[in-house]
Amino acid sequence: MWKNVPAMELYEGLISRRSIRRYTGKKIDEEKIEAILKAGMYAPSARNRRPWHFIVIDDRKVMSRIMEMHPYASMLSEASHAIVVCGDQKLENGPGYYKLDCSAASQNILLAAHSLGLGAVWLGVEPRQERIEGISKLMGLPPHIIPLSIISLGIPVKIPVEIPDRYEPEKIRRNRW
Repeated sequence: MWKNVPAMELYEGLISRRSIRRYTGKKIDEEKIEAILKAGMYAPSARNRRPWHFIVIDDRKVMSRIMEMHPYASMLSEASHAIVVCGDQKLENGPGYYKLDCSAASQNILLAAHSLGLGAVWLGVEPRQERIEGISKLMGLPPHIIPLSIISLGIPVKIPVEIPDRYEPEKIRRNRW
């Protein structure tokens, strides 16, 4: 699966990842989508419960419906795919743990997309009740499955090369506040 997938040093990938909102409109190869989903499934989770489910969207009509209900989803008009990351309350380690576990999966998806030269951005669904209800209805989710995020994926129009300095030593404490 990995023979045609370019690699990036992990640390470089962590600090160079950016939210990419402009795409060419071209389709991403399914091999890359599968690799991205696999990375999401390798995220850490409480007691290894893995309470996530992923809905892969490549239907323009569905993306348009998402744009109607999510105020920050306009980039989906040019996206190749979107992935709805959902938490399963029946699989989580305890109340609210799906939020932590699915957030880790969302970050893995973003980093995997970046490592493959793709653009991605995290669209928050949870904790906005109107977004949760709208996406749940649109996706036909059962009541115990809660949408946490939507990841927009595309081939970037431009890849930022400058890495801003985000290291803030004043936010670091040692041993106590």
